[in-house]
Amino acid sequence: MARTVTLIPGDGIGPECTDATKKIIEASGVKIDWEVRHAGESVFKQGVASGVPKETMDSIKKTRLVLKGPLGTPIGYGEKSANVTLRKLYETYANIRPVREFPGVTTPYSGRGIDLVIVRENVEDLYAGIEYMQTPGVAETLKLISRKGSEKIVRMAFEFARSEGRKKVSVATKSNIMKFSEGMMKRTLEDIAKEYPDIQSEHIIVDNCAHQLVKKPEQFDVICMTNMNGDILSDLSSALVGGLGFAPSANLGNEVAIFEAVHGSAPKYAGKNTINPTAVLLSGVAMLRYMGEFEAASKIENAVMVTLESGCITRDILGDAKGIPTTKYAETVISNLGKKSAKWKVRDYKPIKMPNVKLDQAFVVAKTRKTIGVDVFIESAAAPELIGKSVEKLVEGSPLQLKMIDSRGTKVYPPTGAITDNTDAFRCRLFMRDAAGEMSDAQCFDVIARIAKEHKWTHIEKLHEFDGKPSFTKAQGED
Repeated sequence: MARTVTLIPGDGIGPECTDATKKIIEASGVKIDWEVRHAGESVFKQGVASGVPKETMDSIKKTRLVLKGPLGTPIGYGEKSANVTLRKLYETYANIRPVREFPGVTTPYSGRGIDLVIVRENVEDLYAGIEYMQTPGVAETLKLISRKGSEKIVRMAFEFARSEGRKKVSVATKSNIMKFSEGMMKRTLEDIAKEYPDIQSEHIIVDNCAHQLVKKPEQFDVICMTNMNGDILSDLSSALVGGLGFAPSANLGNEVAIFEAVHGSAPKYAGKNTINPTAVLLSGVAMLRYMGEFEAASKIENAVMVTLESGCITRDILGDAKGIPTTKYAETVISNLGKKSAKWKVRDYKPIKMPNVKLDQAFVVAKTRKTIGVDVFIESAAAPELIGKSVEKLVEGSPLQLKMIDSRGTKVYPPTGAITDNTDAFRCRLFMRDAAGEMSDAQCFDVIARIAKEHKWTHIEKLHEFDGKPSFTKAQGED
């Protein structure tokens, strides 16, 4: 029986990559019924705001399995990325990006034995895409990291390590600065690692991870990261082994799996028959393993390596004069099916055991909670001292009192003597005058109304204590 797979050719060079991949998979003997659907730039132009039309969503809902080419997305304007939309619509929370030295592809790191995998959280973090303009000149993006999302991705990193016989998981975060959000993943690692005694684990600060990837990449095995960190460092890592043309990826969820290259649509090369389809092809190989077609996957992987060893390489590595056409590369891979590489060892893969994480929406429940104040964000062109004295006067007689005002996270009132270049976006932090008291919604609304008499407020954040601990960070310079 043929397995039905949703095939999204993509934009730019996408159709050339997916066409080559499709032909090679079919030549391997695997029977697939390709259901062609569309998303991305071509769909945006049709007026579909999400970039993903209903017929594509219906197909994915039915097949639960997708091979896609790169999709074009407007940069700095327009709609959200259709790539991100697809990952989020189907909760493909784990992005798996292998990075391994290729035979025949010479880089400054050749001979170092680079063989690592980046496991990137795929649906949270800044990629939630929740943004606002606080003022006409100050933009805000919410960084959302959940314990549930962190547990799913950290468990996936350990389970993936087991599936490939790997021995070490490194979790890279910026928890020294973002102690709540990035710190969530660090704390999750510390809790989860105990359940995987067969796998060595470590935490590393993400900027040091970037440094170490350039300095000594062969030390890493599996690196787990939050969404943006994983996006950036996986691109860095692909450059160590030849570039994005050799960077496949898998987006895995409990219900749907989407396989795609890391690279973009590169419209300037579209239709020229010169691009490197290896990234999409190896994404297809990962898809075959997901389907349980381990023999065919190994067969294609070996054929790719034999092809590269022979010097049959595209222009991204050899340049325009020596690089072979995309179609010639695909034909050569097909002719090498059944051959084994002398320099490349195909791993002994096992099916990935998807993490079993409870589905409760209230994933973490506090035993006690208390609302002790509110941060009110305002827009003002006045000096911080004038704002402070104004707010203090406005809240006189209220159960809440002003503690401090900050600009972009640095305390500016009461004055500290610091030298700051302020914007017109300020945060006023107010606490209950009675430290034992708890702020009610009515008191919160009252203090906002008081401040609104003289200042434009943009939004608020309640200040909670969960299980007796503050659920908010202090500003720089705040006591």
